[in-house]
Amino acid sequence: MPPRLLLHTRTADYRHGSIPDAVAAVRALGRFAVEHTEDPADLEGPLDGFAAVVFLSTSGEVLTPAGRERLEGRVRSGGGFAGVHAAACTEYGWPYHGELLGARFTRHPALQPGRALATDPGHPATRRLPAVWDFTDEWYDFDHPPAGRARILLCADETSYDGGGMGADHPLAWCREQGPAGGRVFYTTLGHAAGAYRAPVFLAHLNGGLTWAARLAE
Repeated sequence: MPPRLLLHTRTADYRHGSIPDAVAAVRALGRFAVEHTEDPADLEGPLDGFAAVVFLSTSGEVLTPAGRERLEGRVRSGGGFAGVHAAACTEYGWPYHGELLGARFTRHPALQPGRALATDPGHPATRRLPAVWDFTDEWYDFDHPPAGRARILLCADETSYDGGGMGADHPLAWCREQGPAGGRVFYTTLGHAAGAYRAPVFLAHLNGGLTWAARLAE
């Protein structure tokens, strides 16, 4: 049986119209038994049976206090967590979520084409990507570069679009370990538009990140 993935897409603030396409795309990857939910009660029970929990374009406060406790406990025990796009705009009232991701969303310019640079081509999330990747997205800015021992996988080339606010050090995707058991955390800022979830290069990026977080790839 494939490993189980808990895919959480609850929104309490802005809701992305791409969420149905994103859920369908994750299911179609074929690597996981995907359990999709927008019910915070589904994160209040034991999470040990899931290889990874994924927040996909969540927004606002999406967990109950019990759900927060369960998720933190799962990552501390070595479970995986992945955040996609607006996952960085989630749970501002819970300090651990900011620690888990390593950075918080602050703003983004208008949706527009730009260039992503694969700074670490050896990771599953970047192995099948070109060194310079032309893509259209919102190019999120963050409050700071990811804290701790984050491994930066993609960076934005701010000269390729208008309105960048982080300069030369502008991460777009990264991974890191969290907690004493080395829980795996992957985050990508990309994935705003429905079309992303039909784009082979983006799907290769997403698949690589999820399989790494779930310990299916090194």
